[in-house]
Amino acid sequence: MSVETSPVKTNLQVPKKRPDSPWRMAIRRFARNRLAVMGLIILVIMIMFSFAGPLLSPYSLHEYSAKDKNLPPSAAHWLGTDKIGRDVLLRLMLAGRISLTVGLVATGISVVVGATLGALAGFYRKYADTLIMRIADIFMAMPSLPILIIVGAILSDLEIEPKNRIFFLMLMIGLLGWSSLSRLVRGQILTLREQEFMQATEALGLRDRRKIFRHLLPNTVPIIIVSATLSVAGAIIYESSLSFLGIGVVPPTPSWGNMISAANNMIDFDKRPWLWVPPGMCILITVVAINLIGDGLRDALDPKMKK
Repeated sequence: MSVETSPVKTNLQVPKKRPDSPWRMAIRRFARNRLAVMGLIILVIMIMFSFAGPLLSPYSLHEYSAKDKNLPPSAAHWLGTDKIGRDVLLRLMLAGRISLTVGLVATGISVVVGATLGALAGFYRKYADTLIMRIADIFMAMPSLPILIIVGAILSDLEIEPKNRIFFLMLMIGLLGWSSLSRLVRGQILTLREQEFMQATEALGLRDRRKIFRHLLPNTVPIIIVSATLSVAGAIIYESSLSFLGIGVVPPTPSWGNMISAANNMIDFDKRPWLWVPPGMCILITVVAINLIGDGLRDALDPKMKK
């Protein structure tokens, strides 16, 4: 005699795995890029070194001693002292604040101007597109460094205070760097403008301002992030170059560029490398780290561009 058994029915359902968002996928791709992660770690260390380091220093910016000038690295002064006895390590950290701030603020200005003008050109097209893109062509054809040198010389002739020169410098670097980003944003807007969600905004009767800043520009954030990251490195190099020439950030305000220019003779280059090697290494390390982050973000946010 056989006993038939019926299968046991259960109401248990296997939960469906939620699909990852594009941002999570981008973060995962970025985390797999070892060079990009290393660049991010280095940049965080440089930011902590520049902004938190001076709080731990036993010295102050305006503290100097003539008897302690040009001392080599020691336990009291880890990177030695400069020509008037100031601690080089403290000035290096404070200079990092200036250089990084100039790079970030100048890039922020160029992003705001470039993204806005690029969005307007791509959305309205016709005469607005022609006018904005021709202005962008003019800015792209202008040599940025010679113009910045001329502006720096004018600021020197006008005897602008060192604290105020920094703001003029950030503004000029930002205004000279918006054109390339505006072209990238314009191209993205021209593509997005033909998508179905924009047809829905037309049906809803939304204002142009809301279409541009609430629906179109947010979709260009990945390309803006990549461009802005790479622009920070260029702004830092511009600031360092102008400060090295003595027409950017001027003493007593320290920057990596004017710290290198302080070693202005063969004796300093040969006998006192602690005056110019540390700021030069800081510029090199920071710029390389930012470029590594930019390359990693490009590959993570737009895998099609990866070679």
